[in-house]
Amino acid sequence: MKKAEIKLIVELDEKNVPEHITWESSDSESSEALAAKAMFLALWDPHYKNSMRIDLWTKDMPLDEMKRFFYETLQTLGDTFLRASGGDKMAEAVIGDLRDYCEHFAEKMEVTQQNQ
Repeated sequence: MKKAEIKLIVELDEKNVPEHITWESSDSESSEALAAKAMFLALWDPHYKNSMRIDLWTKDMPLDEMKRFFYETLQTLGDTFLRASGGDKMAEAVIGDLRDYCEHFAEKMEVTQQNQ
């Protein structure tokens, strides 16, 4: 069995606000830690049947990048759900609604096509 390790390092200021986030993976082509300005980590707890989450962003994360990060995360959550549902028609219909919402979100947050 193959194993991979993902390591997250969060440097905090004196008020426990993230200043730097880096990550690395034992399965990555890169041998060095890579910088990130924000992260969403969600894990499913099978015992309690709920999600456990960590949402962090550095204090220098610009609002326009945060808007883009949310937009792309919503889009990829839809992709992930479609793959996980194995072609379920109800899932496809609901994710279609999510795609419509993503377009609305992009318009309201001014996440333009140029940035995609």
